[in-house]
Amino acid sequence: MHSQSPNGAKRAQKATSRGLFSFLKSSAEQTIARDKARSRFRRFTSYYRPHLPLFSAVVGAAVLVAAAAVALPVTTNVIILRLPELLQSQDAFGQLAGFGAIMLAAFLLQILAVYFVDYKGHVMGARIEAQVRRDLFEHCQNLSFSFYDRQRTGQLMSRITNDSLWLGELFHHGPEDALIGVLKLAGAMAVLIWIDPLIAAVVAAIVPFALVYALYFNGRMKHALVVSKEQIASVNERVEDVLGGIRVVQSFGNERDELRRFDTENQLFLESRRDGYRSEAMLWSGMEGFNQFLTVVVILLGAMRVVTGELVAGNLLVLLLTLGVLTDPLRRMDNFTRLWQEGYTGFNRAMELLEEEPAIADRPGAQPVGTLKGRISFEAVGFRYEGSGEPVLRDLSLTIEPGEFVALVGPSGVGKSTLCSLVPRFYDVEQGQVTLDGRDVRDIRLADLRRNIGLVQQDVYLFGGTIWDNLLYGRPKSSQAEVVMAAKAANAHDFIMALPQGYETDVGQRGVKLSGGQKQRLTIARAFLKNPSVLIFDEATSALDNESERAVQQALLGLSKGRTMLVIAHRLSTVRHADRILVLTEDGIVEDGTHDTLMAAEGVYARLHSVQGSI
Repeated sequence: MHSQSPNGAKRAQKATSRGLFSFLKSSAEQTIARDKARSRFRRFTSYYRPHLPLFSAVVGAAVLVAAAAVALPVTTNVIILRLPELLQSQDAFGQLAGFGAIMLAAFLLQILAVYFVDYKGHVMGARIEAQVRRDLFEHCQNLSFSFYDRQRTGQLMSRITNDSLWLGELFHHGPEDALIGVLKLAGAMAVLIWIDPLIAAVVAAIVPFALVYALYFNGRMKHALVVSKEQIASVNERVEDVLGGIRVVQSFGNERDELRRFDTENQLFLESRRDGYRSEAMLWSGMEGFNQFLTVVVILLGAMRVVTGELVAGNLLVLLLTLGVLTDPLRRMDNFTRLWQEGYTGFNRAMELLEEEPAIADRPGAQPVGTLKGRISFEAVGFRYEGSGEPVLRDLSLTIEPGEFVALVGPSGVGKSTLCSLVPRFYDVEQGQVTLDGRDVRDIRLADLRRNIGLVQQDVYLFGGTIWDNLLYGRPKSSQAEVVMAAKAANAHDFIMALPQGYETDVGQRGVKLSGGQKQRLTIARAFLKNPSVLIFDEATSALDNESERAVQQALLGLSKGRTMLVIAHRLSTVRHADRILVLTEDGIVEDGTHDTLMAAEGVYARLHSVQGSI
């Protein structure tokens, strides 16, 4: 016998511990996955709740479709069984006419029920699809900047549009096909057992093989669909990126390079579709072959039983009619599984987005506020962006009094825009707190907080529509006089009136029909119109010519009265009249004072001013 060495025992113990840990981890992950699947299925069914009356009517009509389909072979069998009596009856034609009337009524009922299921069911499915798409759009608007920092617009658009296309079909045809399929299958098997239990047993023994075959290839279709949806999202992302930057593409002459990149993504999508179509073709050809095989089996077996006298010849016709009813549920079950794969795959991708929690949201107990005075305080604030190593801000403290015009200057990349983004809670601090009128901004209801803050960002953005529409975005209920006053304050009124349609001029998507300076002045006017307690300008005058800049400087001085103004500027001429100028570097705020004071100090600000003056 060999005694195990101490090191060997330790290794065995570690291996056992790792195995136990892996098992527990796997079990926990499986439990989480099951809980998530149950939660998503509950949410899936919850979308039917607002449409229960219509859904119930569609289900009732689906039951009639199944009942009417089974009524034909049943009535046929009754006629065949009563043929000997009818041959002896003087009223044979009258009785046959009665049976014909029953069959015709069943046929008409089936047609009307199919019409109702198809039309009203599709309407219900389209309404649910629209609701899911609305939920996605609404949720995306509530997600935080940190989410969009790591996501691509094309991918999100694909989830909101492409992934929801099959949802209407699933919400409609899913319950309908499943219910009609089950009822027709049960009814057809009952008729087969009634006519010939042996043939019914043979059919019942063959059907499971078809179901296993269908499930296998549906699994392959599901995998191909997941890959396909991811690839079409990549195609959308490529298209959105290139068309959004088409001016850059054409100015660099990179059309061929972009086409090559697009071809790569498009080819990957084609390959994913090819895999899906291969599995679909195997499924449908196999099911069609199964139907034909089942028909041959029933004909041969039925004929042999007719020859042996165990089956009436006329009932062979009924068996074939019933077999036609039986193959329809199998096709419906195939269709249901296909729709489930396509629709529920898209639904899961939609749920992944809906389950994304906003990083910025109202705290429990967040208080509503009215108009704030505008006292801003940063207290030992620390912040870093998600996934970045070094913090952008470290232990920064600063107080801005109500009505103060404060300028923030310094080199690029030291956190000036980040500092301003913390006030309206586009991001939350990691350490310390930001307060507004003495309240932590996280304790103020988000809608009220942002209503009190106007922001003109460095990245100018105008929505498609007219100049009037874009200005009213700041305050939709503003009067015409207020809109014109805001435009004049931003030195925009004159160029607007010089346009052919004035304020009704269409700006194009993202304002492409206007110059950079014109777009920037409109965004400034939009912020002016909002009339907030705090105004933040992040490089808001960078695209203005000298004359426009001077006009906006005067507007800033006028608008700063009675409100807090925080301006980020690289062009120091914009902020020389500020009440305070703060110089921010990697070491934090290194200088604080008026223009004259900081110039006299001959520090960082004076050097920046000297560099700009020499350009």
